[in-house]
Amino acid sequence: MSLDLKDAISLSPETIRENDIFAHAIRHSRLPLCISDPSKPDEPIVFANRAFCDLTGYEEAEIIGRNCRFLQGPETTPESVEEIRAAMTSREVTMVEIVNYRKNGEKFINALQIGPIFDQDDQLIFRFGSQLDISVNRAKERQTAELRTSELLHRLKNIVNVMSVVIKMTGRDETDPEQYSEKVIERLVTLGQTHFDTLTSERPRELKFEHLARTLLLAYAPLGERQVKFDGPDVDLTGDVVTSLTLLLHELATNSVKHGSLGCDTGRIELSWTLSEDNKFDMTWRELGGPPVTPPSKESGADIVSKLITASNGALHFDWQPGGLVVTLNLPIDGD
Repeated sequence: MSLDLKDAISLSPETIRENDIFAHAIRHSRLPLCISDPSKPDEPIVFANRAFCDLTGYEEAEIIGRNCRFLQGPETTPESVEEIRAAMTSREVTMVEIVNYRKNGEKFINALQIGPIFDQDDQLIFRFGSQLDISVNRAKERQTAELRTSELLHRLKNIVNVMSVVIKMTGRDETDPEQYSEKVIERLVTLGQTHFDTLTSERPRELKFEHLARTLLLAYAPLGERQVKFDGPDVDLTGDVVTSLTLLLHELATNSVKHGSLGCDTGRIELSWTLSEDNKFDMTWRELGGPPVTPPSKESGADIVSKLITASNGALHFDWQPGGLVVTLNLPIDGD
């Protein structure tokens, strides 16, 4: 049996199964799809393609004649169900995210697209629903958000400790109370502003690495320029690379103020970097002249940053040498 495309909207459930057009365009589509009949009690599913069966784990005979709510389960929210009800009364295609369950009990996040099918008299005769499993995408988003939240909380906990060290070290150089007060306020304001400028979501679309490094490290270094040396070419940063490097430099600077070279008068940091022809960014952080270093005995902010770098396909190595921490980073940078 073969019908013109303009006749497709008036097909019955039976002819849907037999029609050549639907056989190719729907039955063999990789997109999970089902069609329900709103003219029948409880709007049962009258058609489901192979992709729908593969997604849900049910065979076609177990699907036909049932309302699609059989895919719902314990974690399906009333709000998403209400969104579906609203979509079913709409004359437009609507997308709803809903937790559904496969036949084996495994849950998945379904990006469900619902739309009406009208006949030539503008009467509703069928409703289609296409499904897309976005569980992996949402899991990755949650993991990234959790890492970023953990890192930001770590920053907030550390900032008070960093400020106390800055105040104490500034006092070693200043004997005049007024000058001491002015210098402390200036450094704390700079430190605070640096946190806001580099850790908020409103970042420049493009940023030079040296500018980022100078802004961060000079805000942390109690003795200013004499404690930090920069050596490397111009490197443009964009997107998630800015976030990863910002958090890494914050972590290294915070640790150095609390435990390393930036926490003593004789200490200094040497920061060097290169960019290869295939856009591989290599950075070395070297601490000199500080107190003896011992590796941390428990998970720290460095571990959190390492996970962020790994998520960006980079590699981060901490070498806790007795004379000073040495950190090496290799990170691919998008050249677009």
